[in-house]
Amino acid sequence: YGKNTIKFLRLHREGKKHFVKEVEVCTHLRLTSAHEYLDGNNSCVIPTDTIKNIVLVLAKKNGIPTLEQFAIDICKHFITTFCQVAYVKTYIQEVPWQRLHENGVPHIHSFIYVPDGIRFCEVEQCRNGPLVVSAGIKDLKLMKTTQSGFEGFYKNEHTTLPERHDRVLCGELFCKWSYGECRDFDFDCTWNKIRECILEAFAGPPDCGEYSPSYQKTVNSIQMCILSKVSQVQIIETILNNIYYNVVDMKNLCLTNDKEVLVPVEAPYGSCACTLGRKKFLEA
Repeated sequence: YGKNTIKFLRLHREGKKHFVKEVEVCTHLRLTSAHEYLDGNNSCVIPTDTIKNIVLVLAKKNGIPTLEQFAIDICKHFITTFCQVAYVKTYIQEVPWQRLHENGVPHIHSFIYVPDGIRFCEVEQCRNGPLVVSAGIKDLKLMKTTQSGFEGFYKNEHTTLPERHDRVLCGELFCKWSYGECRDFDFDCTWNKIRECILEAFAGPPDCGEYSPSYQKTVNSIQMCILSKVSQVQIIETILNNIYYNVVDMKNLCLTNDKEVLVPVEAPYGSCACTLGRKKFLEA
């Protein structure tokens, strides 16, 4: 049991310059007994309101240096403070505020909401067990207008989809990765590097791009790029929800539409998912 959607803004001031972190926290506990479920005995139950207050107090006292470190702080607090807690899991996602720039100059206290993917993390801690840290990005919408196709797929009497060698590839990406042994490393730097890998693998070189024969191959390319360049990552779960665009037929308007005007297909939409990891981690 636990407390969901604990939302708050943490404001940090360094002189005139301000820093913000707005987050949503979900924290859940498992106790060493189940008396509250079986007998209605609540003597070991930590109220969810108390859970919420602890999260807010930790934010006040420790700040939020990184999402991952804040989640670690929450888990460690419950494990070390309450002997009846056997397991704690904390999920945190960040509201994408970015510092506002005016003529290239960073503003000291103004920010803009930029929906270019939502950062999140998840930390689990068992009593006398290892600390498990995962992180990720979700709701990241990506598009390329060429260098994508879908050909040579299986066909039968129910197939109506034509083959395409040049199409718009667009999707909403969810990517979650697990770290190995939680050593002391820079979570912010690592997250930013992984995000760069995602964009690089999706788009290809800036002057020419890279051909994608399918959404599935694009997902695999993203995962392979991350594993090859970020040694801290051990396993990656990726889901790409496809967003389709159809070319508008303008023949009745006496116009030729060479993929210049397209409309999005709201539903249904496709989706592909893959989990990829290093062999030693998967075997463990």
